[in-house]
Amino acid sequence: MLLLSTSAVHAADLVVSAAASLTNAFKDLGQAFEAQNPDTKVILNFAASDVLLQQIIKGAPADVFASADQEAMNKAEAEKAVLAASRKNFANNQIVLIVPADSQLRIQQLQDLAQPAVKRVAYGNPASVPVGRYTKAALEHANLWDVVAAKGVPAQNVRQSLDYVARGEVDAGFVFSTDAAIMPDKVKVALHVPSQTAVSYPIAVTSNTRQADMAAKFVAYVLSPAGQATLARYGFLKP
Repeated sequence: MLLLSTSAVHAADLVVSAAASLTNAFKDLGQAFEAQNPDTKVILNFAASDVLLQQIIKGAPADVFASADQEAMNKAEAEKAVLAASRKNFANNQIVLIVPADSQLRIQQLQDLAQPAVKRVAYGNPASVPVGRYTKAALEHANLWDVVAAKGVPAQNVRQSLDYVARGEVDAGFVFSTDAAIMPDKVKVALHVPSQTAVSYPIAVTSNTRQADMAAKFVAYVLSPAGQATLARYGFLKP
């Protein structure tokens, strides 16, 4: 697959690997950037942040890396997969607990997840998904991690967790507030979850980019008033 993806990328393509929760916002950002730079085609690659990082380390084409937490970007710096000087924080988010839109469960605090009526809870895999790391930290702080993990349905990325809840395959799930907002007819927010660390998104130019100037220009656009307005429209908070 890496060989195929490499051969499909042309010189004028700018490959942006971004966290799954950025899907909708970055599609708009990519189109707007192309409009300003008609000779450049933005190729978007979405997945869990740690998965994207492993792709980059293994040689997959990427010019920009946007992560949903600082830990993934710290790993990227440690692996020298990104140019440290180009790293910037461009957005913040919030963790929420969602339930299916037709759910009759009464969940008013995290402790309510311990009730027998709650049988399955979705959350990103903490080993590779930022929303899972935020979730685990919050549950550990509330002394609930073991209880919830026993009911846990780990997801490969935050959008999979959202889908599990939207389809009614689980009783509740942890996602970013921006994810919950794209399916208001299928899920509802039960509560906002206090995070032990700021839910912040960093972005950086990759070390193996062949067009550092254009990659830096894309990062600058994300941070520009126009880019920030697009992110705000999808519910992202200022960094």
